[in-house]
Amino acid sequence: MEIKNYDDLGSMEMDTLREVGSIGTGNAATALSGLLNRRVRITMPEVRIMEYNEAIDWIGGPENVTAGVLVRIGGDIGGIMLSVLPLEFVNMVLECMLDNKVEEFEHLDELQRSALVEVGNIMISTFINALSGLSGVTMELTVPSLTVDMQGAILAVPMAEYGGQTDYLMTIGGNFTCDDYELPCRLLLSPEIRGLNYLLRKLGVTNG
Repeated sequence: MEIKNYDDLGSMEMDTLREVGSIGTGNAATALSGLLNRRVRITMPEVRIMEYNEAIDWIGGPENVTAGVLVRIGGDIGGIMLSVLPLEFVNMVLECMLDNKVEEFEHLDELQRSALVEVGNIMISTFINALSGLSGVTMELTVPSLTVDMQGAILAVPMAEYGGQTDYLMTIGGNFTCDDYELPCRLLLSPEIRGLNYLLRKLGVTNG
């Protein structure tokens, strides 16, 4: 029997998604290391299914301003993927790529914003490519977009698109370690339910 909501996922499905999340985020850390020319690792990622408000609290609270790089997914699976970049992570990126940093998000100039889009896109596309390679599922990505807003507003995007299907979100979180300094970073993968069922079948997971 196919799942109808994220909260229908059982232990076997969650274990499979955790393994996929670990491989995907590991590949994202490797790609980020090459871009920044720094040693970048990822702690063991958490894959969690959470309600909207719980997910917002998990990434730092609804009123905290952050940067988000959003990519829409097409092909065999529809959905979106969001990279949430806190200010300390942003400044690490800017120092490595442009030798500067900002005190507040509103101080970002066009070149700095382009650098963040590039980093977010590399992490997301590397993750998706790993997922596609593991499952044999074709996944196409749109051009990434950068938004700077309160986290509650940024996270409202997946809920607006897929909230009619479920009140839950799939979150993949972990801390990137750059030169032994730990930085939080959150990835949010929100596939449509039909696509999630297809992905699980391709990964060899049966439902029911």
